[in-house]
Amino acid sequence: MTDDAVPDLRASDADREQVAGILRDALAEGRLDMEEFEERLDATYKARTYGELAPLTRDLPAAGVTVPAVSLIKDPAAGPDWSGRITGGEGSSTWAVAVMSGFQRKGHWTMPRRFTCFAFWGGGEIDLREANFADREVEINAIAIMGGVDVTVPPGVEVVVRGIGIMGGFDHREEGVPGEPGAPRVIVTGFALWGGVGVQRKLTRAEKLRIREERRQEKLERRAGRRELDGER
Repeated sequence: MTDDAVPDLRASDADREQVAGILRDALAEGRLDMEEFEERLDATYKARTYGELAPLTRDLPAAGVTVPAVSLIKDPAAGPDWSGRITGGEGSSTWAVAVMSGFQRKGHWTMPRRFTCFAFWGGGEIDLREANFADREVEINAIAIMGGVDVTVPPGVEVVVRGIGIMGGFDHREEGVPGEPGAPRVIVTGFALWGGVGVQRKLTRAEKLRIREERRQEKLERRAGRRELDGER
């Protein structure tokens, strides 16, 4: 097959899913914003030929590889590389205070070995879904007085809650879930008076989109399998 012939050839469902996988990776790495991702993804599923697919990834790291290139698709079943997120060091921030106000620690930051926060008539948000970790075991010491602190961790992280609540409380619902091999352990301690410290597990928006696309691919594969069976009858 010559390069000149490739743009005019009809693309298959598998080819479109391969390009969608490249776009999902680009979104997760910050190479595309959500609007660009959605526009390109829509164009991907409308594409009929390789020539229509190629421009959608031309400015991404996979650019220059002739479509189709099955080796470019990352294994969707592969878990996160936790070793790459245990970075050592002192952390981006070690404390936060909210007095009749609020604070946030979210996005790409480094969780220190110990993070102390105080909320009085206010609230705080500690989001570890995209964070790196200074150590394999880190501690959040949260003090909430007539206020609250919300902690969000990614799936796979082990959570241990040791806080004390008086007319308030600490959320223990995420305890007891085994951590993935190599994943960090997050210990939540502190004190809550007429306040609370919540803990929840959530996927990032990019991960939710990836899972949705994986399910879409599974449906396409099942549909293709049914067509193949019908053709054999």
